[in-house]
Amino acid sequence: MHVRLIAVGDKQPTWVDTAFADYVARLPHQWKFRLDRMATGHRSKNSNGQAAIAAEGRKVLDSVRPSDFVILLDERGCGLSSRELSEQLGEWQSAGRDLCFLIGGPDGVSADCLSRADFRWSLSRMTLPHGLARVMFAEQLYRACTLIQGHPYHRD
Repeated sequence: MHVRLIAVGDKQPTWVDTAFADYVARLPHQWKFRLDRMATGHRSKNSNGQAAIAAEGRKVLDSVRPSDFVILLDERGCGLSSRELSEQLGEWQSAGRDLCFLIGGPDGVSADCLSRADFRWSLSRMTLPHGLARVMFAEQLYRACTLIQGHPYHRD
């Protein structure tokens, strides 16, 4: 199984890149984890962002393979505890499909991206800044791995 994150928004503060890279370095090497950054669509003060959302959605979906299991990070998605995430991750691993996580742009994701998602995962019911969502995603993915492996990183 290979795992990747497609994230709309390519410019992040240094602390985000540092923390994200730290957790990613701890993930299993056989996952061949990859981050694909997508530039945000052009927005103007006179637009509602729908054209940008649609353009971002097309770019995202162009990079998703038909065989990928797509998990959209969405505050309206299913909230999982760390243990529940580790169980879900174990099930996804057993299915043998590559995992593709998606983080949308500043105005959300297109309807096509919502439709393509096989699972919608909520890191929190709160709206999170994009960079913080990236770091929380990486930490929770690492935590789930340690739970699967029986490593003592997670404490109940």
